[in-house]
Amino acid sequence: MSATSGAVRVPSRTGGARTPPRRLRDVRMVPVAVTAWLAGLLVSFLPASGGPLAGATALAVVLILFARRRPGNGAAARLLAHAGPLAVVCLAVAAAIGLSAAGDAPARDRAAAFAGHVVGAEVSVRSLPSLGADGRLWADADAVRLGTGDDPAPLSVPVRVGVRSEERWSSLGPGTVLRFTAQVKAADAGERAAVVLFAQQPVVQVSRGGPVETIAGDVRAAFIVRAQRLPEPGSELLPGLAVGDVRSVSAELGDAMKASGLSHLTAVSGSNLALVAAAAFGVVALCGGGRRTRVAVAALALAGFVVLVTPQPSVIRAAAMAAAAMTALLLGRPRAGLSVLLLAVTVLLLTDPRLAAAPGFALSAAATAGLIVLAPPLSDGLARWLPRPVALAVSVPLSAQLACGPIIALFAAQQSLVSVVANLLAEPASPIATVLGLLACLTLPIPPLADLLAATAWLPSAWIAQTAVATAGLPIATIEVPAGILTSLAVAALSAAAFWVIAPHRPLPHPWRAIVGGAVAVLLGVSAGWGLVSGPVVLLQRPADWGIAMCDIGQGDAILVRSAGSTMLIDTGPDPKPLQRCLTDLGVDRLDVLVLTHFDHDHAGASDLLRGRADVVLHGPVDTAAHQGQLDRLRNGGARLIDAAAGMTGHLGGADWRVLWPRRAEKVFPPGNDVGVILEVAGGGVPRSLFLADLSAASQGMLRRMAHPRHMTVVKVAHHGSADQDPQLYADLDPALALISVGAGNDYGHPRASTLEMLSALQTPVLRTDQRGTILVAEGEDGLRVWTARPVPAETPGPTPGTTARAP
Repeated sequence: MSATSGAVRVPSRTGGARTPPRRLRDVRMVPVAVTAWLAGLLVSFLPASGGPLAGATALAVVLILFARRRPGNGAAARLLAHAGPLAVVCLAVAAAIGLSAAGDAPARDRAAAFAGHVVGAEVSVRSLPSLGADGRLWADADAVRLGTGDDPAPLSVPVRVGVRSEERWSSLGPGTVLRFTAQVKAADAGERAAVVLFAQQPVVQVSRGGPVETIAGDVRAAFIVRAQRLPEPGSELLPGLAVGDVRSVSAELGDAMKASGLSHLTAVSGSNLALVAAAAFGVVALCGGGRRTRVAVAALALAGFVVLVTPQPSVIRAAAMAAAAMTALLLGRPRAGLSVLLLAVTVLLLTDPRLAAAPGFALSAAATAGLIVLAPPLSDGLARWLPRPVALAVSVPLSAQLACGPIIALFAAQQSLVSVVANLLAEPASPIATVLGLLACLTLPIPPLADLLAATAWLPSAWIAQTAVATAGLPIATIEVPAGILTSLAVAALSAAAFWVIAPHRPLPHPWRAIVGGAVAVLLGVSAGWGLVSGPVVLLQRPADWGIAMCDIGQGDAILVRSAGSTMLIDTGPDPKPLQRCLTDLGVDRLDVLVLTHFDHDHAGASDLLRGRADVVLHGPVDTAAHQGQLDRLRNGGARLIDAAAGMTGHLGGADWRVLWPRRAEKVFPPGNDVGVILEVAGGGVPRSLFLADLSAASQGMLRRMAHPRHMTVVKVAHHGSADQDPQLYADLDPALALISVGAGNDYGHPRASTLEMLSALQTPVLRTDQRGTILVAEGEDGLRVWTARPVPAETPGPTPGTTARAP
């Protein structure tokens, strides 16, 4: 045997080169993070469980430690030896969360006791505000003082604050201290806020916070001003991408972002924040800085960016994850990405256990976990059919979609079918817009350079916005499914099936192949069947001769009246998406008359959707430039504007309409609810009907004494069934049917029990959109025929979907 120089290659038994085995992930943090999350959910939905949880887990820790000290060689001893330390860590985490909740309980209970009362409040805002469906600006805050009287007592609890939207609140942000009188409402179970405060005027701004918060607020405001000079819709999205302020995003663009699965790009997300930290780390590395210097600079950049964009759930999670990763790097012991994520989640839940019930936090963590765990095998699987770079690009949004889908299905009835394609097109533009926007903020002392960078950042922002609009407009962009646990389980099963089909794996044994294939087939069949039964089949059963259609648009009004092919819409509701869905379902593309009874957001917020689609706009009194702007946009779309006043009449097909209220140049009541346009419509297939907008009892009484309305067949109950009603007016009307347009679980308690009792005393049947969905009413020879989209609740008799009921 001759000797040769060099390395000797030893073949494997299979004849090929020996491949190193794939290392398994370190999953020891999984039970710790899961325990923290479950404990956080427990104390969020059952606040009184904090003390018992802490006591029970502490006792369990003592028992485990005691058992480990006893010698033994049995199976139990071996189990304690191996799993005992991890169990102790999990139980200690649960105990800490229980103690934290128990410590917060007294203050939260004191705040909850004010529910239903008017109190004085002083709060420190902790998040950027967002515009709610009710037209208020809503923000998270920490109460400093809360109580009755002129000098409320100190009380520190998290609250949710709603203030009227005004231009002077453009600088409202973290650190701002406000003082006001507020109506208190109990928070829903699982909310971080102890109570919800509806601020009443006047609201006094005590301070804008410390110097850091003030500077950050000034920088954000200056950048937003620059962004607003640029064309829409890119300018709407740019402040959110760069500085986390989403107030500029219109309802139309927001709906398009949701439908296309791009809503996570509406504001700064964890990926943007990680990019800033990585960029700072890389710049210092290029300059020759050592490891400690790189980590220190990256940490400073991270902290500065968090202050600028405010600590939203995704930003908090990413900041914690980045901090944990940088700490590990500084110690020279970097960990796997999943372990770092789970450590970050655990630390955050220890700090604030109620994050466990926040959907945004869950989605953010799930998306990151999907990228870490699911993206690599998905990329390997897709590489069988696609080039490797394309497979890698597709696997990123696909993994996030598969991980987040089941969580979204818990609370959202809309599922996006174009999310992967939209994210594939839009994701590359997001970091570019973020970095350029941040540079524009840093160069504000040099206005020409800041303007140039802001304009450059607009380009990727506009690309994202146009991608959302284009993909959301596709015929099958979204599907509607009932939100809840069953839908979540179905989506989880489909996600698991999709992952199993795409990712490489060993073939299943023959019996299991049939079982898995059969289960997927059954699931797809049930989903398709449900879609048919709840969609086309129900649509076929709708009465074609309806005269009144009350659209299910949440907390607001949107009522269609139709006669002889002509259509009137009374109010639009707050959001374009549900209004458009209702118009499409009922085959309404153009309106002969659009009535804007008044300009509250829940009645006129979606008016821009109807630009170019209405011939005449009949509107109530205008008192602000913003309201006039809404009308100007409708007029620019070709509509003729008419300022409504009592005595006006008109025709709608074969029906006649008459304005009963307000009086021209009304002086008694200020613009708003009390001077809303009140219409009576009758004839031509429309039952004699009165639509009461949001009139209060005082203005209802004035209407009753001046217009003398009597004996209506259908009445739209005023102000979503609030308690502020005039019983004598309803007694005079003596309606055969009362309709209430109201959002499920609304913050106002509408409809009120007193109003329902009043209508019950008149023996008037009541139909509500929160219970029945869209409601159609037709006039027949023997009375009213009613169709509703959802079945009647068990405790209330009425028609089922696709059937009709008759009212005399």
